[in-house]
Amino acid sequence: MCGIIGIAGATDVAAALYDGLTVLQHRGQDAAGIATMDGNKVRLHKGNGLVKEVFDEAAMSLLTGQVGIGHCRYPTAGSEGSDEAQPFYVNSPYGIALAHNGNLINTDALRRLVFEEDKRNVNTESDSEVLLNVFAHELAQQGALTPQAAVAAVAGVHRRCTGGYAVVSMVLGLGLVAFRDPHGIRPLVLGKREGAGGTEYAIASESVALDILGFVRERDIKPGEAVVVTANGQLHAEVCAEPRQHAPCIFEYVYFARPDSMIEDISVHKARMRMGVTLGEKILRLRPDHGIDTVIPIPDTSRDAALEIANVLGVKYREGFIKNRYVGRTFIMPGQGERVKSVRRKLNPIPLEFKGRVVLLVDDSIVRGTTSQQIVQMARDAGAKKVYLASAAPPVRHPNIYGIDMPSADELVAHNRTEAQIEALLGCDWLIYQDLADLEAAVAGPKHPGRRFDSSCFSGEYVTGIEPGYFERIQQLRSDDAKRKRRAP
Repeated sequence: MCGIIGIAGATDVAAALYDGLTVLQHRGQDAAGIATMDGNKVRLHKGNGLVKEVFDEAAMSLLTGQVGIGHCRYPTAGSEGSDEAQPFYVNSPYGIALAHNGNLINTDALRRLVFEEDKRNVNTESDSEVLLNVFAHELAQQGALTPQAAVAAVAGVHRRCTGGYAVVSMVLGLGLVAFRDPHGIRPLVLGKREGAGGTEYAIASESVALDILGFVRERDIKPGEAVVVTANGQLHAEVCAEPRQHAPCIFEYVYFARPDSMIEDISVHKARMRMGVTLGEKILRLRPDHGIDTVIPIPDTSRDAALEIANVLGVKYREGFIKNRYVGRTFIMPGQGERVKSVRRKLNPIPLEFKGRVVLLVDDSIVRGTTSQQIVQMARDAGAKKVYLASAAPPVRHPNIYGIDMPSADELVAHNRTEAQIEALLGCDWLIYQDLADLEAAVAGPKHPGRRFDSSCFSGEYVTGIEPGYFERIQQLRSDDAKRKRRAP
């Protein structure tokens, strides 16, 4: 999962891109980059680390230009070196910089075609660079540099690329070009701002980036849509892909997105509250005499759900863990040993909230189980009489292949295990999961009944379809063992 932002402004945009990336930092902490368009030149700076670590005053002073894009990254199927930092740039045709959130599932075939037929070189293992070269080739075939030519090039991308992708790009001589995959799996939102210099546009992974910059959220980019904002501020938008099943990623609402974001006209905060209501109701159905004394969230993403569970059950809600803000998200840590150490560095219990009590710990989801297992033990060590564990999401039994680095299936704690077996492995006295139908209904809410989502990590149903051998290939890329070998000298 990555964070992307693009701005076509009336003044230099680098500072705004920086600020936007800081509020998208939760989407990727591995690398960051900004590219701007200054006349007929691309100004580009990127590197490994957090946004504040990659950019200093000297770097920012060089990023002049009124059109620009930014990216914060965490690695999925590609390698983990500094060469993978985005935006990527190619000089032909015209000069194009591109930043991508998501994952292509036909990368290997595309890479061969790009080299053998398009006669273009891909220098890294990143599918984003493959996507950039596909877009560049399609734009070169148009023989012109107009908004209509850019839309036609995006249509070519949609025909050739399969997977989940949201893209912001910058074409010298034209402006900002953004597009979203035909299923709308990865999020992308359009904002508008009126200033003294005229109308300005911003496009970002989440609406929170627009909020902080003073842009008004206009709408989500439609599935299969291309949006072009010229350097003089003219907006052109057109859906240029064959209609497909609209299926936004449900894990955005479960875990990744900030609660103050709106995705597909759904408040992430409200969706998580509704998850808590439905899970609380399930607990009452299964164990009306549950005996729970206290509901405690595993910070931060589960707070909204935990509070509503407590309200439904009529028991106390308490903060029982203090979080170290300077440790990243643990399920995307590079290795099991690092994840184990990070959980202990990340959370510390408040014993008086546990001692002698039956506590219900609430998490947004359980992926590998590493974090959950240790937190359950922390609660016991802090004096809990019994430790129950609730997941606001169903069991994660399948890899996510559209841009979230969930591991190979064998490393998922729920893969090929019953809930009773998972409960025993995690060491809790009772484990309860959200039902998938309840999760989808909770996210859709009363305003969007029956809305479809990409819930493939729970259901194993992939909206794009899967070619034979694909899961074996991603296991070679995503397993902890594979990552360890790539990092070895």
